[in-house]
Amino acid sequence: MTCCMVGTVGNQGGAIRARRSYLASRELVPTDVVASTCGHPKSERDPLTALLREEPRAARHQNHTRKTPAPGVTFGSLGVPAPLAAALAAGGITQPFPIQAATLPDALAGRDILGRGQTGSGKTLGFSIPLAAGLADGHTMACRPRGLVLVPTRELASQVQAVLGPLARVAGLSATAIFGGVSQHPQVAALRNRADIVVACPGRLIDLIEQGHCHLGDVEITVLDEADHMADLGFLPVVRRLLDATPPQGQRMLFSATLDNDVNVLARRYLSNPAHHAVDPAAPPARIEHHLLTVAPADRPGVVRALAAGDNRSLIFTRTKHGAQKLARQLTATGVPAAELHGNLSQSARTKNLASFASGAVRVLVATDIAARGIHVDGIGLVIHADSPAEHKAYVHRSGRTARAGAAGVVITLQTPAQAREVRTLMRRANVVPLGATVGPGSPLLRSIAGPPAKPIEPKRPVVRHSTAAPGTGAGAAALSASYRGRRRR
Repeated sequence: MTCCMVGTVGNQGGAIRARRSYLASRELVPTDVVASTCGHPKSERDPLTALLREEPRAARHQNHTRKTPAPGVTFGSLGVPAPLAAALAAGGITQPFPIQAATLPDALAGRDILGRGQTGSGKTLGFSIPLAAGLADGHTMACRPRGLVLVPTRELASQVQAVLGPLARVAGLSATAIFGGVSQHPQVAALRNRADIVVACPGRLIDLIEQGHCHLGDVEITVLDEADHMADLGFLPVVRRLLDATPPQGQRMLFSATLDNDVNVLARRYLSNPAHHAVDPAAPPARIEHHLLTVAPADRPGVVRALAAGDNRSLIFTRTKHGAQKLARQLTATGVPAAELHGNLSQSARTKNLASFASGAVRVLVATDIAARGIHVDGIGLVIHADSPAEHKAYVHRSGRTARAGAAGVVITLQTPAQAREVRTLMRRANVVPLGATVGPGSPLLRSIAGPPAKPIEPKRPVVRHSTAAPGTGAGAAALSASYRGRRRR
């Protein structure tokens, strides 16, 4: 049975590659036309095609923006092979998110994709399904993967692998994650064992390529996720080197929360006749309640503590790694256990702290912008900008950690009077009109925002280990000897 299932997915992959060369030679056509001619049986495409035809004529030549999938749209109706659809259903995923409904027909047809959607919108499945379907029937040689996903952070790499891995296994494929902060030996071993798909951070991948452990000449499908974050982190020169190492005739998919500046240049250079899809506005979700609290500099730690002491799961952002570490320790010392997440931690520590926050072992996570993208933790009720972000896009991405999957959330930004002008400009650019107030650590407003106080937890006292050595040995002997030497003979 398993062989038959994989074979079905493999047939899809062969069809994709056959169509890819054909589509590459076609002139630019509107996305809705390609969607209706991408090789799916007409009966499978009717619901989505009907929705597209109902749009105004002018809108059909622009990016598609939808909040909900068309009624009756399923993964099967979008062309997802039955084994993959069954695997999704077994995991409780039966209805596609908007970005999946928009992109899957074109992606499965082998077209390049330029997609805009906020983190948490479902982009990962939107490219994982075409990867598994498109690569199913091929052969991978050692150290030469056929699928490549580039992501900006280690945490996002692990998350993408967790989503992609089960689908890859259904299709008879293997996927591995490659990122820094850990030993490269298991990653090299996975490449030598013919990993079909690599999910990688650019820095570690380029290191392995330069060492001769990985070659990208066989890559058939490339995905660039969180492209704007790559640009913010200064990764684009390395990303361009990696994309230049992949065959130009391969399929490429680029996903980003914003499609401006460097991301636009990247798309024009590396995408061929892409299908454009946008399913989220470039503004924060409407169910977020925004507060702007003005505090005296000396009151900032106390105000943060009062907000984090409520019974909400809280994510607190600082601008610097040192600031995140210091604030987490201050909160823990005052009875509010907090984990920290920043670039100074080892990968094992980052993984452990994030897992503690996700499981509820700790309710508060203090992080730099490393957690603003690609980290999905359910039930975050409160996002606190202890330090306001440097620019409005960072504000949007930070704030997007709450109010996910239709839930409500609260975002609080702290500012000093000296920062008011800068923060006001940031809010305007983010299209946010916050509720403003001036507060101190004891302000009743903080309690009303934070909710009922959680039970304080006494910080663990460090264990002082006293020497148990006999007085005549070890430290005791040294002390006795010193005192003896200090005596005068009579």
